[in-house]
Amino acid sequence: MAGEKLQKGKVDLLKKQVKEWRSRLSNISWFMRILNEKIARKANKEDDCTGRFWEGRFKSQALLDEKALMACMAYVDLNPIRANMAKTPETSSHTSIERRCKAAKREGRVKGVVAKQPCQLERFVGYPRANMPDGLPFRLTEYLELVDWTGRQIREGKRGAIDSDLPAILERLDIEEDHWLYMTQNFESSFKTLVGTVNSLKRACRSLGYQRIPGRSACETLF
Repeated sequence: MAGEKLQKGKVDLLKKQVKEWRSRLSNISWFMRILNEKIARKANKEDDCTGRFWEGRFKSQALLDEKALMACMAYVDLNPIRANMAKTPETSSHTSIERRCKAAKREGRVKGVVAKQPCQLERFVGYPRANMPDGLPFRLTEYLELVDWTGRQIREGKRGAIDSDLPAILERLDIEEDHWLYMTQNFESSFKTLVGTVNSLKRACRSLGYQRIPGRSACETLF
């Protein structure tokens, strides 16, 4: 009888642990805490110092539509350019744009479309059409041109002149040039937890049960 109770106690404890593990698997804060700790230990050992590796807490923002996704992608891909760690997108180490450029250069082009894309990254599959495959609804060549053009506008102490060769992709996204340049330099500070058009924000807030729409003013202005 005592053995049965002990066994039941172990099972209950295991169930409790499994529930906690499942919760952690979907917890961004827990993931970032573990990631930060590992990186900080390694960096502190290399530099013979102590303290946090990153100054502030991470930000988690939901990208609700294609406009938000493209702005965030360009913002991340141009981080090394803004930090003056690289001169061009294709030399920006540890970015997806670097990998896409290498793939484009390696494979060459077939009828204007890159023949092969990095399998670890979401594919660009061209314009929306019938039987649309999974992927980003733009051409890879357009995104490469867009990031390259955007990087040319980032100049120290200046907003940058608007180039006459504005990529057509911005016209299809219906984003003004000034707004695009601002977002690709201030994406994290411009938005709160939800990013997208006002209609996308409203849909997301309804599904989440929010009474108010967070960050509506910035999204309404920039998108």
